[in-house]
Amino acid sequence: MKQNITSMKLFSRLLLAITLLFSVSSFAQEATEEETGPDNRPSKPAFESGLLFDQQTANVQQKNTLEFVIQHRFGTVEDGISNLYGIWGASNIRLGLNYTLTKNLLVGWGTTKYKKAQDFQIKYSILQQTRSNTIPVSLTFYGNMQVDCQYKSDDTSSVGKNYGFSNRLSYFSQLIITRRFNNHFSMQIAPSFTHYNWLLTDTVNSTVSEATAWEHDKIGISAGLRYKISPQTSLMASVDWPLQIKGIAEFKEFVNPPKPNFCIGAEISTSTHAFHLYFGTSQGINPQENMMWNQNDFFNQQFLIGLNITRLWNF
Repeated sequence: MKQNITSMKLFSRLLLAITLLFSVSSFAQEATEEETGPDNRPSKPAFESGLLFDQQTANVQQKNTLEFVIQHRFGTVEDGISNLYGIWGASNIRLGLNYTLTKNLLVGWGTTKYKKAQDFQIKYSILQQTRSNTIPVSLTFYGNMQVDCQYKSDDTSSVGKNYGFSNRLSYFSQLIITRRFNNHFSMQIAPSFTHYNWLLTDTVNSTVSEATAWEHDKIGISAGLRYKISPQTSLMASVDWPLQIKGIAEFKEFVNPPKPNFCIGAEISTSTHAFHLYFGTSQGINPQENMMWNQNDFFNQQFLIGLNITRLWNF
């Protein structure tokens, strides 16, 4: 009996000590939070790479980072095995270099097979989501200028007269709004504006009435999501949706209005590499090409296999 009473006293003292320990720990934690405030450090990036298939993400690499980009699009799969599901078909490829000049500013250059296009781009991080969600989203501006180099200035049979450098230019700009919901799920939405200075139908093989039915400007919206299934692997999907808004040709239907660009696939990433394998709709690579010219219908087997590879070097 005496032994039981002693054991109960020891147990009571131990319980009291544990209670006091947790009380002190809780008090210390509350005091620390009151002293330091919410954790306003930037959250981890919502996406591993600066690319989400055909889209840009809000991701700007750290200062003095050089990024090499390879983007490849095979032909569409609609011809089946006779064209090895597009692998033997006409392909498009872009090679690019990006460099982060400052903490929030990236500049880049790329060359693309279609139109022998040269593009120059910038990406600027305006806001970054914080770990405490005092800033709930990241906000990034992306813009580029594409130079169409497929025609010579004196090729009057194709481009007509007075074809100057400004006629080669097109522009794309967008605001990318991104949120990392947790360690697995991230999402972004991005309104955009596309402008082409000149269209082939403006002066060649078309009447004035036909030319006015083509749009020089296009407003669109893009969206994308990622679900991380392992430390290196994520499933992703995206869509670029050109909006059909009537312009000058008030009483005419636009010629071949562009169709949405759907993409679905996977990403495998490391600290220095990212690899995308996916099915997508548009064979264009630069975003203004996807928004303005895509005629492939994802739900009519007019989609293709796409590959992206990125490699980072830190200096």
